[in-house]
Amino acid sequence: MIKNTLPLTGIAVLRFLGLFIVLPVISLYAVSFNASPLMLGLAVGGAYLTQVIFQTPIGIASDHIDRKKIVMLGLFVFMVGSIICALAHTIEMLVIGRLIQGAGAVGGVVSAQITDLVREEQRTKAMAIMGGGIFASFTLAMLIGPIIGANLGANWLFGITAFLTLCSMILLATKVPDTPKITYSFEDRPSWKETLKDKNLWIINLSSFFEKTLMTLIFVIIPLVIVSEFGMSEESLWKIYTPGAIIGVLAMAPASIIAEKYGKSKLVMFIGTAMFLLAYACISFSDTDLSSPKIWLFITGVMIFFVGFATLEPIMQSLASKYAKAHQRGTALGIFTTYGYVGSFVGGTAGGVLYHFLGVEKLALCVVCVCILWIITLFWLKNPAKQKNIYLPLDTYHQEKFKAINEAPGIIEWYVNQTENIIIIKYDAQTRTENEIIELCAPFKAKKDSH
Repeated sequence: MIKNTLPLTGIAVLRFLGLFIVLPVISLYAVSFNASPLMLGLAVGGAYLTQVIFQTPIGIASDHIDRKKIVMLGLFVFMVGSIICALAHTIEMLVIGRLIQGAGAVGGVVSAQITDLVREEQRTKAMAIMGGGIFASFTLAMLIGPIIGANLGANWLFGITAFLTLCSMILLATKVPDTPKITYSFEDRPSWKETLKDKNLWIINLSSFFEKTLMTLIFVIIPLVIVSEFGMSEESLWKIYTPGAIIGVLAMAPASIIAEKYGKSKLVMFIGTAMFLLAYACISFSDTDLSSPKIWLFITGVMIFFVGFATLEPIMQSLASKYAKAHQRGTALGIFTTYGYVGSFVGGTAGGVLYHFLGVEKLALCVVCVCILWIITLFWLKNPAKQKNIYLPLDTYHQEKFKAINEAPGIIEWYVNQTENIIIIKYDAQTRTENEIIELCAPFKAKKDSH
């Protein structure tokens, strides 16, 4: 599992580090071109807009074309956009570069690659590793982005992004295996539109939107409150981000264990969302007077938020991959990631405006109401069955005869991994045992192996 997960995690970390590192200074960089408010908004949010547009089509394409090739193409497009931004001399050139950056929208495809290369039982652990890496890259970007931007210039940050992307492409070419060739357990391949009919996927997609909206929003609030209202320096931000990130990383492991080992994914979703609600409640009732003890409510709220974010981040991707059938994973994870980017765009663009008109207390109170709505939707989420897989040698069984197993109770799906020459049967471990599944498959054995 580690052998397949680490290279893909490295790719995701390098890509997201390049994407995040410019966030603290991109608005200042755009202002240096005497940008209009519209062009300033496009310079900051343009990459998210094209991510939204291209994420789902690229996810669908990855279900038909080798995912590794799709990721390589996406990284190349992202690198080209980064180079254009680094060389930009006008605001229009910067906006074009940002739009091209977002067109390399392969975040969902990288997640789908993990589901292809890592066995079901280890998927949440793999997602937790990737989620932890991305989380760490975000925190690192928030710490070093302003320092490099202030001393070398924001164009250097885009140059670093292009270099990191090139490193990702080399890592992909040399360390990531080709996507396994898989055939599926049906004659007529269902339409990708089936993913839009699944209630559980809808709820998880909505959760992705809420999570990313509130995540981006809080990173708008934190520097504004710390610098503008508390009167502290920008250099003080690391004192908030660093302990929060450490606490968040520590929360990931138990959350993943509860979700995967004990089959309590829905409970973990409730806990993570409740952490968001509690975090913003603390922020709402905090005080911006440094002499008031209520200032610690703000800091406590930020720490709780990191716990909630770290709890939800790996679990939601794992759930999206579990609710989707094998042939829908690229599409489902592409849609899931798209909702997240819409949330990032909404949280980033609306955060400053709402903070200006409402203030931190009322804004946070509004978020508490949103969290209550989010929690209510989770009651309709179905806790995924405790799934297990059986791996049978393809040469020993008649593949055509396996179609009869589709109607058997407790069978979730089955498909063939032609690269590894195995048949994979996913079943509900709460209603079926491994021996029962093996007995169920006995009639499908080839004659030469029957007794």
